[in-house]
Amino acid sequence: MNVENLKKEIKEEIESSKNPNELNDVRIKYIGKKGIITELNSKIKDIPNDEKKEYGMKVNEVRTYFNTLFSNKNKKFEEEKLNEKLRKEKIDITMPATEIALGAPSILEKLIEDVEEVCMSMGYDVIDGPEVELDKYNFEMLNLPKGHPARDAQDTFYFDESEEHLLRSQTSPVQVRTMLEGKGEKKVRMICPGKTYRRDDDDATHSHQFTQIEGLVVDKNISLTDLKGTVEVIVRHLFGDDVEVRFRPSYYPFTEPSVEIDISCFNCGGKGCSICKESGWITVCGAGIVHPNVLKMSGYDPKVWSGFAFGFGAERLAMLKYGIDDCRVFYNNDLRESKEFDRVD
Repeated sequence: MNVENLKKEIKEEIESSKNPNELNDVRIKYIGKKGIITELNSKIKDIPNDEKKEYGMKVNEVRTYFNTLFSNKNKKFEEEKLNEKLRKEKIDITMPATEIALGAPSILEKLIEDVEEVCMSMGYDVIDGPEVELDKYNFEMLNLPKGHPARDAQDTFYFDESEEHLLRSQTSPVQVRTMLEGKGEKKVRMICPGKTYRRDDDDATHSHQFTQIEGLVVDKNISLTDLKGTVEVIVRHLFGDDVEVRFRPSYYPFTEPSVEIDISCFNCGGKGCSICKESGWITVCGAGIVHPNVLKMSGYDPKVWSGFAFGFGAERLAMLKYGIDDCRVFYNNDLRESKEFDRVD
């Protein structure tokens, strides 16, 4: 075996390889299963014992030589590949940046924040509460005992046959919990926006889930005048300073007296249009003076304390404010719909 000639052949073939595939072919030729160096190594068993040592040393010399040249050449190919990749992926930082499409704030959240802002300016606290409630807080302590016919209008989703655990049908339980924390001694001035649930059809104006913004004030010498002034501030903040407010008698088990609150149509100025159904007025809120029974059950003496409560539907306010005719828009994932409302009012 002529070691020098073999090393010369190895060097020429490795250096002449133009790409990794050709280099791999050279590897197979010399150290593959049937490669030249592999076969030389397998012949060692046929070499006389006194020559095996020298023969083995020559084979190892050739193998080491091959591995060194192969490794260097392979490393060179890898560096070239990396450099080419870096060249192709090079970023010109002087080029204009790619414009990233941005979404818009949730229409409902935007409206709720508007109401929170004006209420906080009047000294109200914004309080949250559980959406899974007890019948006790959702109905009974709001003057709606079991079997009361007014429960039918607020039928909700129950978690057990005893109907003790349910998804709240209104945010009023948060008001009850707040009054209980006051222990009949502390003044209350709070709003509680949040999701509520009722078994209802899903269509353009109804949903099994909707958002309420309820408010409660408990103090001494509270009257309907205070309620009227508060509601006027809120609706004028939302719909403009020219809006007029009208009270109509109504019925709610948890307030006495109870009222429906209308605002003059902001679209036609009270003349009559499709938005107000030609009446000139739009109902936006239910409200009233807190019922004495509700005060008693929450620990407040109705001879000393009084209060008022009101409740807006956030979806209804948003539909009126932004001219939306389908409440399902609020829960769709189509950014094109919400983008229309990404503007400064």
